[in-house]
Formats: sequence, C-alpha cells, structure tokens
Amino acid sequence: MGMAAPTYYTADMVRALPDDGNRYETVHGELLVTPAPVAPHQYVITELIVRLHGYLKRHPVGQVFTSPADISWAPDVLLQPDVFVVAVEEARTLDWKRMKTLLLAIEVLSPSTRRYDQFTKRRVYQEYGVATYWMVDIGGRVVEEWTPEATFPTIERERLVWQPAGVPEPLVIPVGEILPPI
Repeated sequence: MGMAAPTYYTADMVRALPDDGNRYETVHGELLVTPAPVAPHQYVITELIVRLHGYLKRHPVGQVFTSPADISWAPDVLLQPDVFVVAVEEARTLDWKRMKTLLLAIEVLSPSTRRYDQFTKRRVYQEYGVATYWMVDIGGRVVEEWTPEATFPTIERERLVWQPAGVPEPLVIPVGEILPPI
C-alpha cells in the first residue's frame, strides 16, 4: 500500500485557504504555514516601516508594504514578505497581481519561519531578482543581506545601507535602532 502523494499547491489554491490567523505561502508547490508573529517580530517590522516610509517620501522610487500580501511570480509561487518595497510604477496600481518588482524584501526570523526564510524564500527572492533581501535575526542581533548573485550573505551588525538605483543618497539604519531593547 503506497502513500498518498503530497498536494502541489498553486497560488490560487493558497488564496482559497481559510483566513484562520496563519500565514499561507507556496514556493514551487510546497505549502508554507506560519502562525501569527510575536511582539518582538512586530516591533522590528514597525521600526523598519517608519524608516523606509520616510526615506521613500523623500525619494519616491517605490512604496513600502507589509504582510499580509500576495506577491506571486509564477502559478506555484506566492509569498508574503514581512516588509517589502515595490517599484513605484507597479505599486501605484494597488494590484498585487501587477506587483512583481521588489526593490527590497525583509523577513524577520522567528523559530517557526527560520528555515523557510533562510533557505526556501531566500532562493526564490534570488531566483526572481529581488535586488536586496534582508533577514533580521533578533536573537543574534544581526541582519543577513543577500543579493540575486550572492553565494553568501553580507552580515551586518552595525548598520544597514540601502540605496536603490537612481537615488542620490542611501538610507542608513543603525541595526540597534530597529531591534527590541535588550
């Protein structure tokens, strides 16, 4: 007697799942399920949004968004980055289906999301050309920075520097300012 084959999830199948407080995503058919985030996770997200929003008001090359979202590059890929910046032309549509160009994606690591964020989702962000991907490790008090061509991350302990194409000055964020106080 054989085992039943696992379900190969499409983005449309994930969109049809119940709204039960979990976050559902799919990467090349694999269903990713994560529970609601904890307070330190949300603290970091808020600190990042405030800084990105102010920077993008001065340099309107994109729009910052947070999950829940619906970023899909293929029929079997649907992601919900914690924080992300979409190129301004696509962001203005306010249509998830037309938002494909992420200038920055950020995931805040949690015990329940660490494997997905570090491996599964990172590879997809690289595959689809997300210019910069930050993984914030609250416990380690570091941020990994990835680019599409990177084999290994840059480890940032002091400050994050992000300068999208066409912007004359970078956004500089001291890492300690976005992490919860010790």
